[in-house]
Amino acid sequence: MDHHNDLSQSGIVIIGSGLAGFTVIRELRKLDKTIPVTLVTRELGYFYSKPMLSTALASNKSAEQLVSTNADGMAAQLEISIVSDANVTAIDTVAQTITTSKGNIPYGKLVLGLGADQIRLPLQGNAANEVITVNDLEEYAQFRKMIEGKKRIAILGAGLIGCEFANDLVLGSYEVDVIDLAPQALGRLLPEAAAQALQEKLSDAGVRWHFGTTVQSLDRNADSLSITLANGSVIASDVFLSAVGLKPRLDLAKAAGIATGTGITVNRQLETSAKNVFAIGDCAEVDGLVLPYVMPIMQAARALAPSLLGQAAALTYPAMPVMVKTPSLPTIVSPPAKGVTGDWKIIPVEGGLEARFESSDGKLLGFALLGTATAQRGALTKELPPILQ
Repeated sequence: MDHHNDLSQSGIVIIGSGLAGFTVIRELRKLDKTIPVTLVTRELGYFYSKPMLSTALASNKSAEQLVSTNADGMAAQLEISIVSDANVTAIDTVAQTITTSKGNIPYGKLVLGLGADQIRLPLQGNAANEVITVNDLEEYAQFRKMIEGKKRIAILGAGLIGCEFANDLVLGSYEVDVIDLAPQALGRLLPEAAAQALQEKLSDAGVRWHFGTTVQSLDRNADSLSITLANGSVIASDVFLSAVGLKPRLDLAKAAGIATGTGITVNRQLETSAKNVFAIGDCAEVDGLVLPYVMPIMQAARALAPSLLGQAAALTYPAMPVMVKTPSLPTIVSPPAKGVTGDWKIIPVEGGLEARFESSDGKLLGFALLGTATAQRGALTKELPPILQ
């Protein structure tokens, strides 16, 4: 009798070769060296660090150099099968098979590590089709090709990705304009004073901000793009990068009748509403939370691996500060949980700023640390309540 019982035929199948997919496999292999694991991906099955995409220019790394291990290397290292360059078109949760462009694949347990897409805002103008997004290595390679020999780049979105790219590009001596409807940078993460400090440092580095407005139209005039803003001003640029946020990839799950909210709905064992189907990473929603960051993925993978092997495990989230990779003013944020009440307290320090979000009785519920204040990260993180316990 095989001790993997019903998994012996088809094992564990994972869709998606991002950080989520590969981390789950690494955690699985710590617990079980022999269970068959198949990774199905529309990429080439290489491993690279997606967070490096927004810092690669200044660190002088090409797209190719961001790949740390190719598919053969990953397959050998983790003792898995990789089905690469494969589009998954359907999941049959009754027959327990997935339909892919490389044939049908049966599964004992299925993990959806589908990730998220960059949100595309509908734009007017004859160059609306020239908007680019960078959400994976191949798109990044195209982006680098497009900006070669160019000088000016406009970025729609002053969130995490927008700010990181803006900083990376000015360090690469590009002229950068950032446009956002919000009144400030990192509107979802930072209190006003902290955003102000970050904006000033990035302005000094060469970033031009356009807040409280959005793009009306995008038009091509010979070799220049003309970007008309809702406030009437016009920006001339060479390349237009959109970074307004991510939306979890839900189509595959929805078509298979799997419950979704903002993300694919999962419980603390990362199980979806379909038997033997799990979800993790940027596509998954745990207890109403979609957290598209590195730390939550690592936490979730540690809970998912034992769950897949039928061992008892449950996901908890400690406080997990997010690093904003803006070398002009390094920033670490642990935003307060949705719905908690309190106030931001701003403490200027030499070479930085500490912002504390405290409850009325003085408990620390969140923070933003900039510049030299980032040294407080460890101490303050210990004071924070867990996100999910």
